[in-house]
Amino acid sequence: MDSKVVENFLRYVKIDTQSSEENSTKVPSTEKQRDLAKLLYRELTELGAENVRYDEEHGYVYAVIPSNLSGKEAPAIGFIAHMDTSEAVSGANVNPRIIENYDGKDIVLNEEKNIVTYVAEFPMLKECKGKSLIVTDGNTLLGGDDKAGVAEIMAMAEHLLTHPEIQHGKICIGFTPDEEVGNGVEYFDLKGFGADYAYTVDGGELGDMSYECFHAAGAVLTVTGKSVHPGYAKNIMKNAIKLAYEFIHALPDECPENTEGYEGFYHVDSMKGNVEKAVLEYIIRDHDRAKFEQRKAIFVNTAQKLNEMYGAGTFTVEMTDSYSNMREMIEKEMHIVDHVMEAMKRAGVEPKVSPIRGGTDGARLSFEGLLCPNICTGSEGHHGRNEFACIEDMEKIVEILLNIVSIYACV
Repeated sequence: MDSKVVENFLRYVKIDTQSSEENSTKVPSTEKQRDLAKLLYRELTELGAENVRYDEEHGYVYAVIPSNLSGKEAPAIGFIAHMDTSEAVSGANVNPRIIENYDGKDIVLNEEKNIVTYVAEFPMLKECKGKSLIVTDGNTLLGGDDKAGVAEIMAMAEHLLTHPEIQHGKICIGFTPDEEVGNGVEYFDLKGFGADYAYTVDGGELGDMSYECFHAAGAVLTVTGKSVHPGYAKNIMKNAIKLAYEFIHALPDECPENTEGYEGFYHVDSMKGNVEKAVLEYIIRDHDRAKFEQRKAIFVNTAQKLNEMYGAGTFTVEMTDSYSNMREMIEKEMHIVDHVMEAMKRAGVEPKVSPIRGGTDGARLSFEGLLCPNICTGSEGHHGRNEFACIEDMEKIVEILLNIVSIYACV
């Protein structure tokens, strides 16, 4: 198969598309995401895709590869990836480096700054021994989340458009902005997209696939203290910073660094303030809806109990649900999962079904009527300087996408 996935990936990661939580009331939250969107629009047009659209207002890109089946209808299948990268680490001036025939050992990314990717911290590297890796120079993230998915979908599209002998139904392609700040499908043209079923290509190691994610909520805890001169503060001062830490320690010690798999958590994501006022931002997650609701109740009850100690109104909570576990929708039509498993097996890849410990565009889409599991990209270490992508795995994922297309053509 003549896959250009690596060429695509190396081109895309050099475009800074970092989104911004601070500006997340606007989509796209950063204008620089449009640079990649416009490039993808041009490339899809040049490849000969049809109905190629660039959303001038919000930065989405859509395209269609029409069915070439004769006398038969097949479900229209969509493939979606997001263009933005996390703001956790800079995505500007990415300098990718290819390591051929990786020896399975720790990788020194930047000797001067002592930035090393340790196999002990990223054990999935053991599966990449003997393969070729794409890594950073340690100064930025790589952008595999989710430019690997973008590159794979584009390689799949080019292969289909240059090999008309491959039988397939209607293929719908969508690239979204702002997934990293929770707005990936805020203005997604679901009706215009035109798919009956879809897949986000936004996962991790080869073989990984997910059809369930967290139930998610965000909470803002405001702690109101009382400031007075520290020399005369006895029995008067209420230090909001110290009270905030008391709240943190009053919650169950179930945080991201202590949990895995199906275990939920409370995560204090930011904190700012002074003696008089402190504001903490939390995310609350669990795969099980009953446990999720219990977590939210524990959070609110903790604030109430502390108010009984320090006075009404000292702790206030604002809580908003973010998204729900897409399994509740997808398990009604599990054939869309079964088809991916078959596509992987045809490519010689053993499927590994696992829950997403995070969010995905597919969660909201599934509840809006477009069932949308998530599949792997061959990249790992997302949101950090140690991010890497495996070339052979990315090429294999393009094969898996083509197998999905072929399977649906025979449904």
